[in-house]
Amino acid sequence: MWNFLIGHWRDGIEILLLATCIYQIYRAFRATRGAQILVGLATILIVLTLVSQIFKFEVIQWIITRAAAVLAFALIVIFQPELRTGLARLGSNRLFSLYGRRKMDFLERFADAVVNLSKKRIGALFAIQRDISLKEQLETGVTLDARFSPELAMAIFHPKAPLHDGGVIVTDERVAGAACVFPLTEREMQDRSTGLRHRAAIGLTERTDAVAVVVSEETGGISICENGQLARNLTEQQFRERLADIFLTGKSTHEIQPVEQIQPVEQLDRKGSVPASGDRDLVSH
Repeated sequence: MWNFLIGHWRDGIEILLLATCIYQIYRAFRATRGAQILVGLATILIVLTLVSQIFKFEVIQWIITRAAAVLAFALIVIFQPELRTGLARLGSNRLFSLYGRRKMDFLERFADAVVNLSKKRIGALFAIQRDISLKEQLETGVTLDARFSPELAMAIFHPKAPLHDGGVIVTDERVAGAACVFPLTEREMQDRSTGLRHRAAIGLTERTDAVAVVVSEETGGISICENGQLARNLTEQQFRERLADIFLTGKSTHEIQPVEQIQPVEQLDRKGSVPASGDRDLVSH
């Protein structure tokens, strides 16, 4: 056994490295549209390879061999957003503390902005883009390219500001657009306190993997929505912890220990009825 370990320890390290790479690729591609494309391409290649090997189809084998190099470049183009996200996640590792500090700095500024809006009871709706692009929603608003700051958020959502009626999209820690229209959820809301901002946050996170944050204009309550699950009336500490869990540790809504304020949409208090949204896409204060 000892001689075997001495003679094959390099193989063990190689297997460990390959397993780590495959796992990181899986983390980068899961829950994205690119994952479906990748699964489809892999399935086609595996089936064609097996068929050509079994039935000795020399032409198909020749095509697969020659197309491999071209396919490699095509994959880089097709999965460019996923590759960029994967590299960003790799950079968020503790080994890369510089990027981690930058991410923490952004989360602190973002949390401060949301808390300030909450204290002043200024309604707000944010969408933080992750793997899936929000270009479709961005095109409905005013395109910006600005460093996120609490002052900028306050200026955008001030009731008399021209861009306050809509959502703000944050991409790569920068404000990419304001006054953007988000799709409303098609679920029937039973709680009268679930306003259009909350319904837009649920609708957007049902269709994309973005994280939406809502500040209620009536109560100043802070809500965060991910994967269509709405966590309402979070305290400042709970909100900051939830942001850290999602963006620093990579935990999803289902992996985070729930708090009392977190309720699935179907289980919200049923004090009245609200008409279904239909096919409208609307965000309003």
